Order: sequence, then structure tokens, then C-alpha cells
Amino acid sequence: MPTAVVTGAGGGLGRAIAGRLARDGHAVAVFDIDGAGAQATCDGIGDEGGSARAYVVDLRDVSAIDTAMRDADAALGPVQVLVNNAAIFPAGPVLDVTAGDYDDVIAVNQRAYFFAAQAAARLMRTAGRGGAIVNIGSITQHGGWSELVPYAVTKGAAAALTRALATELGPFEIRVNCVAPGAFPTRAEEMQGDLEAYSKRIIDSQALKRRGELDDVAAAVSFLAGPESSFITGQTLNVDGGWIMA
Repeated sequence: MPTAVVTGAGGGLGRAIAGRLARDGHAVAVFDIDGAGAQATCDGIGDEGGSARAYVVDLRDVSAIDTAMRDADAALGPVQVLVNNAAIFPAGPVLDVTAGDYDDVIAVNQRAYFFAAQAAARLMRTAGRGGAIVNIGSITQHGGWSELVPYAVTKGAAAALTRALATELGPFEIRVNCVAPGAFPTRAEEMQGDLEAYSKRIIDSQALKRRGELDDVAAAVSFLAGPESSFITGQTLNVDGGWIMA
């Protein structure tokens, strides 16, 4: 059974992606710093008849990423899909961001994406079966969001990393794409004071007049990870209800 590794899958969007890939027929390696959350995701997959294993991984530790990736490949089956999803999003005025704040966001949202992709691509190349890497970006890369500068920077980097990796890994039949969600019901919304007003602002900004669901993003990841997108690489797919288009 092929294995899909999903980082930050202990809850929220990562959990939805992990569940969808399990239903697609993958064994799922759930990477998260939250061991209880990771196990809960695995339990949910198991309840649906799928196969999953939890890995407690601090993505700031490059050696831990490599060790967990190789273990997943040996224990669950060949790693053929990687979804770089984990991210942190400290919010605050740009003039108050410290070097420590900035370095943490870069470590989790940017550096870990690179080294997880490197570790997975090494396994995919050795197996000779190709594979798919999907980076989770964000429409915040386009700018216009205040008090999220470090986060927005890393999401722009995710799109750039996608194109660079796609070019270099293409000869090994490893495809690399990016999904850039708009606003979805995740922990990030906890920072909003008036959720009703916040939802109204989002819907007013979108062409589609409903809130997106986590399964909408998971479906896009499933497509880019699966055989129906076998000739698509280096692309960023906005899943935002038409927000950026507007």
C-alpha cells in the first residue's frame, strides 16, 4: 500500500487531508508535534477501515523529519505522497515581530517544507515509482493582509518552492504542486473577535457566496496527489471561492 505523509495532521485542515487520502487508498503517516492530536487522527482513519500511524515530529528538527520519513516508508509502505501542511501563524503588528518570532515561522512554514520534500523525494527516487508532493500555501501570499507578515512571506515561499522543486524533480516523475486556500474554519479563526462579521467579510469578498469547508481543500489535494493530475506540476491552485479573482 502506498503511503501518504501529511504534516500538521493532528487536527484541522491536516486531519481532513489525511482522512481524504486514507479514503483514496493510502496508508497515512500523521506527522504532528501534538501526539494526542496525531493519534486522534489515526483513530478516526482506523474507524473508517484505513491504515495510519502517528509520528510525534517537531518540524523545526531536520533530523527528526528525516527519521520519521524513513520509518514511515519502512513501516507503512513506500512514501508516494507528501503533503506539507503544518504551519504556525502568530499574528501581530509588523513593528513588534521579534527575531525569535520570525525564525520560528520560517522554521516550520518554510524550512520544514524544503527538508520534508527532500527526504520524501530521496525515497521516491530510490523506489523509482515517482510520486507527488503538495505544498499548502495560502492566498495571503498575494498581500493585503495586515499583522501576518511572517506567515504571508512563508506562503509566498511555498509557491516559489513548488516551482523550483517541480523543475528539478520532474525527471524522476515526482510532481510538485501547491494548494492555496482562502479562509476556512480552522484555528486561525480563533483570533477573530466577531466571527459572524468575519464570515460576512469573507463571503462578500468571494464570488461563491458560502463559506468553504475543509473537505474542499482536501479534495484539491487528493486531485493533485492522484493519477488524474499526472501531467500537472509546478502549479498553484487557489481554493478560495473566487476571492483572489475578485
